[in-house]
Amino acid sequence: MIYFWQLTQFHRQVPLTEAVEPVDFEEYLITHPPIIESGPLRDLIDFPPDDIEVVYTPRECPTGRPSYASSFVVCLVPDLCFSFFQDDLKRRSMSIDDTPRGSWACSIFDLKNSVPDAVLPHLLDRAPNEEIDRHNEEHRKSHRHRELFALHPALDEEEPIERHCVPDVPKEHFGQRLLVKCLSLKFEIEIEPIFACLALYDVKEKRKISENFFFDLNSEQTKGMLRPHIQTAAISTLARSAIFSITYPSQDVFLVIQKVLQQGDIGECAEPYMVFKESDAAKNKEKLDKLRSQSEQFCTRLGRYRMPFAWTAIHLMNIVNSAGSLERDTELEMGLPGSWSERRNSSIGGRRSLERTTSGDESCSLTSFRPATLTVTNFFKQEGDRLSDEDLYKFLADMRRPSSVLRRLRPITVWPEKQNPHYCLTPDLQQVKPYPDSRVRPTREILEFPPRDVYVPNTTYRNLLYVNPHSLNFANRQGSARNITVKVQFMNGEDPNNAMPVIFGKSSCGDYTREAYTAVVYHTRSPDFHDEVKIKLPASLTDHHHVLFTFYHVSCQQKQNTPLETPVGYTWIPMLQNGRLRTGSFCLPVSLEKPPQSYSVLSPDVPLPGMKWVDNHRGVFNVEVTSVSTVHTQDQYLDKFFALVHALDEHMFPVRIGDVRIMENNLEAELKSSIAALNSSQLEPIVRFLHLLLDKLVVLVVRPPVIAGQIVNLGQASFEVMASIVNRLHKYLDTSQDMHGRNSLLSSYIYYVFRLPNMDPNFPSPGPGGLGGSVHYATMARSAQRPASLNLNRSRSLSNSNPDISGTPTSPDDEVRSIIGSKVRDTPQTRPGIHYLFHEELALQWVVSSGSVREGALQQAWFFFELMVKSIIHHLYFTDRLESPRKNRFPERFMDDITALVSTIWVALSRLKPDPVFLFNQDLELVERLNTSLAFFLNDLLSVMDRGFVFSLIKTYWKQLYMLQNPTLESLRLDLLRIVCSHEHYVTLNLPCSLLTPPASPSPSVSSSSGFSTHAQDQKIANMFELSVPFREQHYLAGLVLSELAVILDPEAEGSVHCKVVSVVHNLLSSHDSDPRYADPEVKARVAMLYLPLIGIVMETLPQLHDFTEDGNSMISQTVAMAIAGTSAPISRPSSFLRQHGAFSAESSRSLLICLLWVLKNADECVLQKWFSDLSVSQLNRLLDMLYLCVSCFEYKGKKAFERMNSLTFKKSKDMKVKLEEAILGSIGARQEMVRRKRSPSGSAFGSQENLRWRKDMTHWRQNSERMDKTRAELEHEALIDGNLATEANLIILDTLEIIVQSKESILGGVLKVLLHSMACNQSALYLQHCFATQRAIVSKFPELLFEEETEQCADLCLRLLRNCSSSIGTIRAHASASLYLLMRQNFEIGNNFARVKMQVTMSLSSLVGRSQNFNEEFLRRSLKTILTYGEEDLELRETTFPDQVQDLVFNLHMILSDTVKMKEHQEDPEMLIDLMYRIAKGYQTSPDLRLTWLQNMAGKHSERTNHAEAAQCLVHSAALVAEYLSMLEDRKYLPVGCVTFQNISSNVLEESAVSDDVVSPDEEGICSGKYFTEAGLVGLLDQAASSFSMAGMYEAVNEVYKVLIPIHEASRDAKKLATIHGKLQEAFGKIDGKRMFGTYFRVGLYGSKFGDLDEQEFVYKEPAITKLAEISHRLEGFYGERYGEDQVEVIKDSNPVDKCKQDPNKAYVQITYVEPYFDTYEMKDRITYFDKNYNLRRFVYCTPFTLDGRAHGDLHDQFKRKTILTTSHAFPYIKTRINIIHKEEIISMPIEVAIEDMQKKTGELAFATHQDPSDAKMLQMVLQGSVGTTVNQGPLEVAQVFLSEIPSDPKLYRHHNKLRLCFKDFTKRSITLHVESLIGPDQKEYQRELERNYHRLKEALQPLICRKIPQLYKPVLQVNSHRDSFSRMSLRKLEL
Repeated sequence: MIYFWQLTQFHRQVPLTEAVEPVDFEEYLITHPPIIESGPLRDLIDFPPDDIEVVYTPRECPTGRPSYASSFVVCLVPDLCFSFFQDDLKRRSMSIDDTPRGSWACSIFDLKNSVPDAVLPHLLDRAPNEEIDRHNEEHRKSHRHRELFALHPALDEEEPIERHCVPDVPKEHFGQRLLVKCLSLKFEIEIEPIFACLALYDVKEKRKISENFFFDLNSEQTKGMLRPHIQTAAISTLARSAIFSITYPSQDVFLVIQKVLQQGDIGECAEPYMVFKESDAAKNKEKLDKLRSQSEQFCTRLGRYRMPFAWTAIHLMNIVNSAGSLERDTELEMGLPGSWSERRNSSIGGRRSLERTTSGDESCSLTSFRPATLTVTNFFKQEGDRLSDEDLYKFLADMRRPSSVLRRLRPITVWPEKQNPHYCLTPDLQQVKPYPDSRVRPTREILEFPPRDVYVPNTTYRNLLYVNPHSLNFANRQGSARNITVKVQFMNGEDPNNAMPVIFGKSSCGDYTREAYTAVVYHTRSPDFHDEVKIKLPASLTDHHHVLFTFYHVSCQQKQNTPLETPVGYTWIPMLQNGRLRTGSFCLPVSLEKPPQSYSVLSPDVPLPGMKWVDNHRGVFNVEVTSVSTVHTQDQYLDKFFALVHALDEHMFPVRIGDVRIMENNLEAELKSSIAALNSSQLEPIVRFLHLLLDKLVVLVVRPPVIAGQIVNLGQASFEVMASIVNRLHKYLDTSQDMHGRNSLLSSYIYYVFRLPNMDPNFPSPGPGGLGGSVHYATMARSAQRPASLNLNRSRSLSNSNPDISGTPTSPDDEVRSIIGSKVRDTPQTRPGIHYLFHEELALQWVVSSGSVREGALQQAWFFFELMVKSIIHHLYFTDRLESPRKNRFPERFMDDITALVSTIWVALSRLKPDPVFLFNQDLELVERLNTSLAFFLNDLLSVMDRGFVFSLIKTYWKQLYMLQNPTLESLRLDLLRIVCSHEHYVTLNLPCSLLTPPASPSPSVSSSSGFSTHAQDQKIANMFELSVPFREQHYLAGLVLSELAVILDPEAEGSVHCKVVSVVHNLLSSHDSDPRYADPEVKARVAMLYLPLIGIVMETLPQLHDFTEDGNSMISQTVAMAIAGTSAPISRPSSFLRQHGAFSAESSRSLLICLLWVLKNADECVLQKWFSDLSVSQLNRLLDMLYLCVSCFEYKGKKAFERMNSLTFKKSKDMKVKLEEAILGSIGARQEMVRRKRSPSGSAFGSQENLRWRKDMTHWRQNSERMDKTRAELEHEALIDGNLATEANLIILDTLEIIVQSKESILGGVLKVLLHSMACNQSALYLQHCFATQRAIVSKFPELLFEEETEQCADLCLRLLRNCSSSIGTIRAHASASLYLLMRQNFEIGNNFARVKMQVTMSLSSLVGRSQNFNEEFLRRSLKTILTYGEEDLELRETTFPDQVQDLVFNLHMILSDTVKMKEHQEDPEMLIDLMYRIAKGYQTSPDLRLTWLQNMAGKHSERTNHAEAAQCLVHSAALVAEYLSMLEDRKYLPVGCVTFQNISSNVLEESAVSDDVVSPDEEGICSGKYFTEAGLVGLLDQAASSFSMAGMYEAVNEVYKVLIPIHEASRDAKKLATIHGKLQEAFGKIDGKRMFGTYFRVGLYGSKFGDLDEQEFVYKEPAITKLAEISHRLEGFYGERYGEDQVEVIKDSNPVDKCKQDPNKAYVQITYVEPYFDTYEMKDRITYFDKNYNLRRFVYCTPFTLDGRAHGDLHDQFKRKTILTTSHAFPYIKTRINIIHKEEIISMPIEVAIEDMQKKTGELAFATHQDPSDAKMLQMVLQGSVGTTVNQGPLEVAQVFLSEIPSDPKLYRHHNKLRLCFKDFTKRSITLHVESLIGPDQKEYQRELERNYHRLKEALQPLICRKIPQLYKPVLQVNSHRDSFSRMSLRKLEL
């Protein structure tokens, strides 16, 4: 990998792919003694003295009696056990605002009266920059999170480092436990004592799965009936509650209750209980007394015996499943009648249950079962001929059917009792602690008989025997033998007195008895039995121990001379056969006579001479004997092995095993064969006796036996069988593995049980208290004197291995043999009497093993490695060598063996050559298992051996892995490093206090100096930041990790373990961060120094990282889009480097960047500053790009993002998007896809699940911990942590930016870019305060940077500040307002003008309000008010123009803000929308770029509504604006001279003149920089304007536009464009004479408070041509009705002045009047054409008729008319379609003037009709009909008669009279010219003749009137003054402004 920095030249170059030689660690510590005496740094130099301690941990014994071992010796070796110590995350609340923001508008808002935010104190004070920086740093670094990784836990790791799980302490097995309480047992009648027992049966397995629990619930009175036969009752036999254990719950477990009593026939005994009821007790008193009397007699005589009576069963799982969902202690009616109560508790005393069910079982776990009370109300009577177990199973199965044929007894009642057990007795009657009072009635633990094997080693002493008589067949026996009972005795001799008191009592009797009787079945010669006799076996059995059965006939009826019991037979079972316990089912013959002497050593099957047997010595008595023993293995192979080992220990020769006598001379062969035969043993007894078995094998290895004077080497045989047993356990007990794949039984053995055997049996081991004998287990533990904060009690046992391996390695080849051949030392035979050290012998046997033995050892290497390490630690401890130098602890041959072992594993890996495509999964698992086991082993060796030697082992193995040239082995290297680096003292192992000097330094003492900052400047700083050879040698493990990171992240490297290598680094740093030993900042800086090269590595990897700046949730990425289009991806990052093809995932990139931030946070700032100052500008820019990416990466996403991620749908869509992108971009090849599919079921560590360290998804703890759905509280907590992470990450970036600014000023632009980017992201209030403080400091120190160099960023800064000025959080607004004010202030101080900031702020506001969806105007107004406040309080600049300019700017911003807000609200109101856009554009008068943008926006809106004339005007204004600024830039004659050139097109364009003082010069950078502010842009705008005019039909305006455009093209000699223009002109001129219709105009007045600031405003609306009054009235009424409500809007029908007093204040009124353009007479000379009369219109008129009496219309002589002339602010057409009326003028016309106007109008109509070409006859006739018709009301004739019949008396009217007379004269002349014969058709002649007659009549009537002249008008003395307008001279005018 080529870094952008150069390695120092004086060091030798070693590629990163090669391992450097590590320093001699021990030698280095000796030659570099630490100078520091104490303190946090001193602890980093070497391991603490108590790093390894052996402590005694008392073994928890549930009973008061010790068994097997009384304590554990725990040796704790180093392990990282750190929990996350998170600060109070709520200490600094996140201030990310997620609340939706509304929008409100109030156009009239008094900004000066609003409330400002709090101003920052001392903001305007002048202070030195250094003091500002120091103050900012103090504030920034206070109250910071100390642990960065506490806010960023790894996604796929339970712990930050690789650690062992502490195995469970070996203890007795319990299944799921069930507490049953028997509260009462009563029948309807109570006449005799009743006894009961409980047991569990599994109908599916047809097995009894628990021993019997006997209980007695009889009253004391009833018990008194048995007083002659009752012994003193032991408290244990009075128990009424029991705890049952169920290992394999199923749906077929029943609870069976059998009740026994004494009487005659079962049917006769049951009859009273079925007949009598408790309610009839008084009626049946005599009968009941008789029955009770009979019972007393029977009890007196037969009280010793029992008989079957009744039973019932409960489907246990039905109870469990139903009670689990009910309330506590509720009574359950299950449909099974009865009268006892049972109560269960699923967890007794905190005992763990074995959570294991078979694959076929249904879910029936008791863990969720809540305690419940059950009432049983049905019992079934026993039947004497159906008492066998087979009959019972049939009955139980029959009970499950709906219709049971069993007879039922009467139901009885029950009284539940709520009480929990406090005292427990084990099945051996041992008291379970605590048991303070022996007089309290106990709870019995009932022993389980699991239906299948349970694999748990023995940990307690138990030696029980169960005798179950099944049946007896005396059918062929002669004599009377019907009421038969069997007496059972356990004998240790043949004398009757040899009966041992070892039979457990049942109920209400002693603990132990010497005999037990079976129940009597009345009058049955072949009874079945269901009794169980429980016997406590003696620890040592002899040949004389046997079980004696005596059969008696019981006389139920009392007769004279008849004994109560008569012996009728005898039989027995010897307990030992060939030295082994006899168990099983027996069918025994029965002797009629007492057995003879010495019978006990023989079996009854042997025909003894002279004895009489029942049925001719056939088997007639069936009995089953079972044992539950931790003494008797009941496995022949184990028995033989233990017997031989015992014989060796006791030197007892010869030894008898079975029928064979083994002499000493052949003991060796027998011993070896017995060891080999252990492989044939059943697994269950091997597991039960596992601890003892392994201990004996260890003894045989380390203490070879002396047989016949010769030492017998059994090490190899023991090693082989040990490997075989370990593999068997892993293979068949794979479900009992921990997360690392270690079998829990084996790891528990190593951790707690294994110990070094005593070298001399008579000499106890040294150490505290000694470890001699067998009373202690040896395990490993941490010293209790270490700091409690380390949590080191959460330790592990030693080396662990990979859980995923179950493969078979191949045998070693010759190369392996050559490696290990020279390591074999002398055989033990040559050194008699020497006791070996176990770890040395174990290593030797492993090295010399071969074939299947080595295969087995390699498969479970973890076991032997852990054994070896624990043996090493015990050896060092018990020989007092823990304090000795490490180099002298072990012999050379042992270290050679360890080296050979490492080479063996490497060779095994090389032979396997793992390839995930072509290998089976087991081979991959074996590779992983071997590698991981070795890694843990090396980790452990670092605590006990020479660390330099271990480093060399790591180097050798790491180098060999590289040599295999297999890409998949990258994962193995990472596993190795991850585990080795998980060492507790990893930091110390890296020599953090050494400075980087070459090993051959002439002054090593200087290099070891602890004064880091003093010598840092003298050191080559770059060495610390690169993976140089000194760095990799002295910081060896860190160098390996960072080298792997650099190599794997190299863009040219192949491999797919990016996630894994990043995870390794992430976990390492996470563990350092949470380690309380490194909490001190100085110490943490030393730790961070180990990772300084990480900065350079990440900088090189930057192009490959996920681009968080492009993240989008819905759209496909731009890269993919470009790939679809077939083009290359654009550069999207801030710097000019291309992204690589194999980009990292977002998770990996995020983890890598958090590691980078940790280093930047904790590294020494002086070192960083020095290194930054040495970097080039390009390198610093890349560093800034990296920080830029970090800002985007750790941006706060908000709670909603976490809720989205929590949904499975979102996850699936995300995955599909990633796969689609990969497929499109081709980042997955066919081979890789095949690998992925092949491995997907198994989840190999090499595959796509590389981010999972082990297959945690395959272990139940992982599955239980993962839930797809999270609670809202969890989501909020995650969002809170994410917010704190975002804050801390950005503060680290801010710290780094400050260091960069101090290092080099030339890259301030890049610093500012990162700073602005962080402002643009979602940030907390805390961060933004510090960010604004830093920004103010930078601008204060380098103002020219912002205002002269980085002008683009000045605009960006203004936008960011304004955005935060609108924040809902007051502190953010306060700091943003302060920054904005100081920005303007500094800009003003530089040039006494801050036009640039004005423009940028104005533009930013436009961008902000236009794009932001949740923008809140109220908060921005408060910020504007705050800025005003600063301006008013700024005393220093009060005398300048600055305060006024600030005020003008703020008011302008406020206007734009209000208008923009309104614009959002008026999207559906086109006129209002255009008005607001117009006002906003006007607000940007000093920002030409923005004004141009808004003008073009308006043009677009007009075009959408087909208002082409208005769109053209917008474009003309745009062109005029461009021309104005172009003329300021350069003076070119052919270009328009500003706006003046365009006034022929529109008089409105003069408003684009740039004459304000605030106008920014266009030659400043960033001003007028758009594409339109060029000559080409101007041409484009004019072309668009001409096109729009053409579409509007205003062809004359097209000509005016081209008049401006043609000189430009002429200057450029562009003939083609000139030709095009002239062609368009020709086309336009050709269309001028055509019919055109321009707009129609209406006056619209808006009245009412609902219109807000539009109230009482009047406008002239321009509507499309031929728009009727009804149309616009309907449109506006509908629009405002929808907005305010139809009943709230009213249209005023007339055009009279509106009186607001008469209006409803809650309504909106609209007055609409049609208006026409109005021209004075002089204007008419220039407005000749139709276009002239419809262009540049500013004055409009409408007329209102009225009479003096108030009516609108009256007679002609009373009819007045009001003419209203309106003047608008701008001329139509304009850039908007409605223009405010700014002036109103009224003219009142007298009746005669009205008549004159009417006649002039009619005359005009006639003139128009006559001049039509061609003439239209019909139109002429209609005009004439209205003019000359004598019957027309108020026609010309009537007008003449009214006004011309008499000369007016008022001289003022003479001229009006005369003018009217002349009008009539002209009218009659026009009428004469209408007579055109050629136009009259045949059908019109009659009509024409009628018109002519009417004309002549009219002419005759008018002749005298029009010929009468007023003589006064023709007097020569009267001077005639010519007036331009005769009407204006005489009219009465009323003016309104």
